[in-house]
Amino acid sequence: MNRLTRLLAPAATMTAAVTATVVAMALPAMADPISLNAISKYLNGMTTAEAKFTQIASDNSVSTGTLYIKRPGRMRFEYDPPQAALVLAGAGAVKIYDPKTKSTETYPLSRTPLSIILDKNVDLGRANMVTSHREQGPSTVVRAQDPAHPEYGFIEMVFTDNPVELRQWVVHDDSGGQTTIALGELRTGMNLPGTLFTGTGSVGDSGR
Repeated sequence: MNRLTRLLAPAATMTAAVTATVVAMALPAMADPISLNAISKYLNGMTTAEAKFTQIASDNSVSTGTLYIKRPGRMRFEYDPPQAALVLAGAGAVKIYDPKTKSTETYPLSRTPLSIILDKNVDLGRANMVTSHREQGPSTVVRAQDPAHPEYGFIEMVFTDNPVELRQWVVHDDSGGQTTIALGELRTGMNLPGTLFTGTGSVGDSGR
């Protein structure tokens, strides 16, 4: 299990609890799964997004923070104190900043299933990309992988409908680790500076 997974890895029982919470927040009526085409269109239309997130660690401790997305290719996990860690995806890499040790670790973005969400052109209809597509109560769960490199792991994404919205994802990485992120209200379409994803900027900055 690498450090990226250790930072974000949840307990399996808590993953189920978070998923149940997401389902409870959705519409009560059962429905057919949202089509892969509709989900691909939704992700491709998401240029920027911001949400609070909740994470359950393997020791059942709770971490919170703010997530920023700027597609294609960029994502920022900003953890609240006392953890205060920072995870940045951009320029084809994922970087972890540890304020306690003042150290940085870097991993190729292409080797993480998060690259599926951040791809310039999300096409869940590609051969061998989606390995599971099902309804879970009123939610839709999609399991996807890089069809060229299934050994890199996979991502399970949970969506609600009317309108389509990403509510949670679970990343299963190439070392067998598991990462669950449950999102609060997801806001989209705001201006996010490019420097926010390099570690040098803040939300209040202007520019791209």
